[in-house]
Amino acid sequence: MIETLEPFRIELTGYCYRMLGSGFEAEDAAQETLVRAWKAHDSYDSTRASLRTWLYRIATNICIDMQRSAQRRALAVDLRPFGGDLGAPLPERVFVQPAPDALVLPEDQAIRRETVRLAFVAALQHLPPRQRAVLILRDVLAWQASEVATLLDISVASANSALQRARATLRVADVGEPLTPSDPVQKSLLSRYCEAFERHDVKTLVALLHEDATMSMPPFSWWLRGRGPISVALSDPASACAGAWLVPVRANGSPAYWQMRPGMDRPFGLVFIDVRGGLVTGSTTYLNVEELLPLFGAPMSSGRPPRISTGD
Repeated sequence: MIETLEPFRIELTGYCYRMLGSGFEAEDAAQETLVRAWKAHDSYDSTRASLRTWLYRIATNICIDMQRSAQRRALAVDLRPFGGDLGAPLPERVFVQPAPDALVLPEDQAIRRETVRLAFVAALQHLPPRQRAVLILRDVLAWQASEVATLLDISVASANSALQRARATLRVADVGEPLTPSDPVQKSLLSRYCEAFERHDVKTLVALLHEDATMSMPPFSWWLRGRGPISVALSDPASACAGAWLVPVRANGSPAYWQMRPGMDRPFGLVFIDVRGGLVTGSTTYLNVEELLPLFGAPMSSGRPPRISTGD
């Protein structure tokens, strides 16, 4: 039976990640789903539901149970007005946490990569758990309304109503622009951003930002909006970004990089870049590296890259 269940692990983990907003919790929920299914396999009735539907029902119930007393996970921009002091770091459970692509995106399925982006997962957390499940199953995994109704033991009309309410909530959320690896505009933007970051060329970095771009650094709730405040932060000698460089990592279907710094034997942070219309609209740098490395593993290449010529 376990050989029959194991192929579902990654897609179940991806589903649980969208539901829970944490790679670690998603991994635990998917594992618990497979364990419960294995223990209850004698009671499984294939005439009532497919194996996949049965597994998703178990996973949904686990995720809903995990959220009954949990605070909604969020991004820093949802927690307080921008600016002010850095403040004290907040617990991991406060923030939507990143996840490696390999954990949540099956290679053999046409799952929309943008649906694991941080902004999208954070937007999902605004939905009640059952609405969240309906929207993910319908709009991400392309289930039929009748399949969702069967899974949740509700009528088709109720499933459709929940979907409409969920869609209305997400329409007011700004989930940004998905990464399109083949888009030459995006590729050029990211290349120029990484090169400017390595040179610590604040002027160029700021020129690549949208006028309302944001910058945040979980586990701190502090964040900034706008070219001016971000320019001041990047120019601060205490920021210690000079000499740092970026190493690409596959995470959240997004432009993501380990930030490396001289003299450190591990990454300083995990950086996510949001883009839209040829400009950077946001950067999120997770500083809880010690917590993330067990999930992601160490960077495949962390050595200092060759110095980029500035043309001078």
